[in-house]
Amino acid sequence: MNITDLSPKVQELARVLSDFVENECLPVEKLYEKQLGVGEMRWKTIPPIIEELKLKARKLGLWNLFIPKGHSEGPGLTNLEYAYVCEIMGRSAHLAPEACNCAAPDTGNMEVFLKYGNKEQNEKWLKPLLEGKIRSAFAMTEPKVASSDATNIETSIKRHGDHYIVNGHKWWISGSGDPRCKVFLVMGKSDTTLAKHKQQTIIIVPADTPGVKVVRPLTVFGYDHAPHGHCEVTFDNVKVPKENLILGEGRGFEVIQGRLGPGRIHHCMRAIGFAERALDSILSRSIQRKTFGKNIAEHGTVMHDIAISRMEIEQGRLLVLKAADMIDKIGAKKAMKEIAMAKVAVPRICLRVIDRAIQIHGAAGVGPDSLLADLYANARTLRIVDGPDAVHLMQIAQIELRRAPELQKRANL
Repeated sequence: MNITDLSPKVQELARVLSDFVENECLPVEKLYEKQLGVGEMRWKTIPPIIEELKLKARKLGLWNLFIPKGHSEGPGLTNLEYAYVCEIMGRSAHLAPEACNCAAPDTGNMEVFLKYGNKEQNEKWLKPLLEGKIRSAFAMTEPKVASSDATNIETSIKRHGDHYIVNGHKWWISGSGDPRCKVFLVMGKSDTTLAKHKQQTIIIVPADTPGVKVVRPLTVFGYDHAPHGHCEVTFDNVKVPKENLILGEGRGFEVIQGRLGPGRIHHCMRAIGFAERALDSILSRSIQRKTFGKNIAEHGTVMHDIAISRMEIEQGRLLVLKAADMIDKIGAKKAMKEIAMAKVAVPRICLRVIDRAIQIHGAAGVGPDSLLADLYANARTLRIVDGPDAVHLMQIAQIELRRAPELQKRANL
């Protein structure tokens, strides 16, 4: 399927978004970096340019595009339609998603509120998130356990009268360094005597609650991603009212499955966008530089890299589009295999394309003057976030193996 197969409305939206990304976001990426604070101020300074971009995006109707069809708060896109526009935003991965209020982890958290939040919770937290007035964080991963298996989570969420007390140690909590981060969705265990998938609970913790401490920002291959950040956070006897429970005690797995399925595919959609940008950098570089008396583009190895990159990106895009289409048709739970395949394959494809771009740029590819090192750090991280490759490969294999008994009955196998 091509974008020309979609409705005129979506095609026009994609055109407007593409113009916004190419002519408004990409040209100010360096300015955004310059407007960041220095030292401790990096975690207190919001570059003014991002707020300017948000105003422009909203006026253009490029706002909350991620919200699933069926919710009046968004433009009513299907997951398949959003895949096309999300890829466009991925071309300016640090600016365009936030400018359009489509940045993680806020998107996933807003979907949690949309699907599972009650009226009071949504008025207090969802509404300002939809307006882009605040930001949020999702606190699941922990340093002392393998959090790819969420049954290992050790944070406790214990009932005390009309309140719950939260105690835990989290890390790699994206968005928690941002001064606009006003709320955490925290995953912990409320009852360890129950079946292992019924022990977990999600609770809302306002960021200014006593006992919440952002310990330090963590860097990704040296990038701190300020002011957003990926931080280590502790919850020390944090007291929150019982009304802050999401859905109810013991329903944490239900909530995170509803959150992570779409989130995983959103990552892949954006990743196709920055893979395309890496390929663009290969093409531009290869006709600007000469080695051994001819343009880099004329060397067979570079031509090979260009061709392989184009084929791999197309393959990755098709996986993403199929997964998005399956979510629309049968739901994220039944599309688990398609989501998992995209989640494994697309970051690997992006890494290979970016690595080729780095090689063609030489020393410039690993330095601060090109975007490639930053893109590589982001793409490598995608092989871990929302479940590492090994977990998704296991899921894919398990689903495939369900077909084995029936295959055994066939005489020709």
